[in-house]
Amino acid sequence: MGVSNTSDFGAAVLFARKAVGLTQEDFDEVSSRVYVSALERKIKKPTLPKVDALAGRMGLHPLTVLALAYCVHPGDQGEVEELLAMVQQQLLALTER
Repeated sequence: MGVSNTSDFGAAVLFARKAVGLTQEDFDEVSSRVYVSALERKIKKPTLPKVDALAGRMGLHPLTVLALAYCVHPGDQGEVEELLAMVQQQLLALTER
């Protein structure tokens, strides 16, 4: 499948932003258009509070945006299911320790 071990946060923001129908300018309450553009072009890397703010502006949970960052083909249902299953397995293993 297409689950990656490296993230592409810029691609995830771009994918999610377009999927929910927002422009870069629509983030003016949480960030500048220039910053969002820099994220999408992989020039900037966000802090966790910024991930929260960007995801919130899109009406998404921050983990949704982060999950997208690790999908090579975010529209591939099998890939998404594989990633979610892996995360669930790891979370359960951590709580059993």
